Amino acid sequence: MKQVFHKILSLSMAIVVLFSTLSFTINMHYCGGTLVETALFQKAKGCGMEMGNPSTESCSITKKNCCDDKQLSIEGQDELQLTVDKITFEQQLFIASFVYTYINLFEGLEKNVSSYEEYKPPLVIRRIYKIDETYLI
Repeated sequence: MKQVFHKILSLSMAIVVLFSTLSFTINMHYCGGTLVETALFQKAKGCGMEMGNPSTESCSITKKNCCDDKQLSIEGQDELQLTVDKITFEQQLFIASFVYTYINLFEGLEKNVSSYEEYKPPLVIRRIYKIDETYLI
């Protein structure tokens, strides 16, 4: 039960770290103020109603484009990267000694050692409970 709990806890912590460092962009295409298309990993294609440049240069009439593209960027954390070269000598010494003592902590505990196996129990000369008994007649 304890091992299952540890596995579930470690998996959930790994998922939390993964999603806290994940960054992505959502592309949205609006046409006339209405959301037409949303894309997560690629650019939104659009609705086909984008206005191009006028074909003649003499035309001075310009219309406002009814389509609009927006991007929503969600940035992840960059602070979780730990570099080994910034660890001081005292910290390295502490980590090494902690790992060494933790590994050797459980060494030799597989066999139960009893110090009473070599000794015989004492011989019973008198039955003390019989001496102290009282009987009602």
